[in-house]
Amino acid sequence: MASVPSTLWSGQGVPVPRKGRIKQSVSRWCYQQIPLDELCAKSAQMGLKAVDLLNPEEYEVPGRYGLVCSMGYAGGGEIDSALNRVENHAKIEEAFRKYIPLAAKAGVPNVITFSGTRKGMSDDEGAKNTVAGLNRVKKIAEDHGVTICMELLNSKVDHKDYMCDHTAWGVRVVEAVNSPRVKLLYDIYHMQIMEGDLVRTIQQNIQWLGHFHTGGVPGRHELDNTQEVQWDGVMRGILASNFQGYVAHEFVPTRDPLTSLRQAVDLCDV
Repeated sequence: MASVPSTLWSGQGVPVPRKGRIKQSVSRWCYQQIPLDELCAKSAQMGLKAVDLLNPEEYEVPGRYGLVCSMGYAGGGEIDSALNRVENHAKIEEAFRKYIPLAAKAGVPNVITFSGTRKGMSDDEGAKNTVAGLNRVKKIAEDHGVTICMELLNSKVDHKDYMCDHTAWGVRVVEAVNSPRVKLLYDIYHMQIMEGDLVRTIQQNIQWLGHFHTGGVPGRHELDNTQEVQWDGVMRGILASNFQGYVAHEFVPTRDPLTSLRQAVDLCDV
């Protein structure tokens, strides 16, 4: 694609018109070199609807620019230590009791959590423990209209030994919890590495999926012709499932970051 004129990033003028059938967001951590207020302003200008993965003290910043925080951190554990260990449940519950009301107040629809790593634990025991942990906190989410999303991550390349590394395991857990406010964060980058078969898997399990992340495979970089996922096709698959939530870009740019983000938004605006 041609480079985007620098005037696009000036914050002046009307936002880029979008079809808007896919509500696109951007993950904050991938753009740490850009101040949050600037990232929000430029995201609004290019037609994004939200900013992803903000801390509680940042929840309300996107609102200054007509955006929302589409997913917040709320003390839901760490990638390597979270819900599959019962000793973590009390701390996660305490954090959710504190931060989920703040998320609701700021209009944050989702908060993130994790399974944790196996460390020798069987998947069956981990599922049982994770169900128990989510059952412990689901009413907090239900009472405040915020969805707890457990992230699917790959254990092959990036997060060795992570337990929630296949859609089937994650669905098994959230189906057992059976709450409209407990779902999965389907990270397309991670699940392409682990499973492939993206569109069919998404459509067959859409009732259990609350949020999506993107990232080019391999490498987690731009959504361009150097990687293997057909992103417009995946977006059409999501659109056909009548998904109403957010798709957040979570790739690490290797070129000008805002140009790369704009190109991803263009591609996924199906």
